[in-house]
Amino acid sequence: MSNNIPQCQLYLISPQDVGGDFPQRLTRALQAGPVAAFQFRVKGVEQHEAAKLAAPLQEICAAHDVAFIINDDVGLAKRLGADGVHLGQNDGSPKDARQELGDDVQIGVTCHASRHLAMEAGEQGADYVAFGQFFPSATKDSDHRAETELLEFWSNLFEIPQVAIGGITPENCQPLIEAGADFLAVSGAVWNGDEGEVVKAFNEALGKYKRVHREG
Repeated sequence: MSNNIPQCQLYLISPQDVGGDFPQRLTRALQAGPVAAFQFRVKGVEQHEAAKLAAPLQEICAAHDVAFIINDDVGLAKRLGADGVHLGQNDGSPKDARQELGDDVQIGVTCHASRHLAMEAGEQGADYVAFGQFFPSATKDSDHRAETELLEFWSNLFEIPQVAIGGITPENCQPLIEAGADFLAVSGAVWNGDEGEVVKAFNEALGKYKRVHREG
């Protein structure tokens, strides 16, 4: 039997620079939504400064009912009371993060193009797994290239949601949606252009293309 599955949703990732007028840009992007989640991903900033940068963005997300996710830093996520944390392969285990943050926090894990890493993350309690990159990306260099077959494999066997990441645009996202991605994680495609218009374009694509159905 086929299950009724919600359509794929948009997951925004911040640029490195979230100062200046970025809070206004984030507001415009979320107003153009829907957007499911926003990840605060700022590298090389000590925690106190990161917390100051994150606080207004967290408020904007709360006002728009968008999950606020911290990249890499369990301590910062706990300090801010964030909705979730996203862990790279070198950022500790989901199990340890769960003990630190509690049951209500969403924990995601970068799994590159690896079924094994994704299954391991699921066994350790991850709420979602992220695969990629699927296309060349100027935002983050990666030696890992994922194929749509990985999304199909995961969606047919596992209930844990999957996020597709890496160089995704409104123009190239169709195969990822149709292969079963639950979320599209995007950064440069939104922030390197008119964020409101690009979010609208993504949501038009998300409404146009249908996801595969898991067999139950």
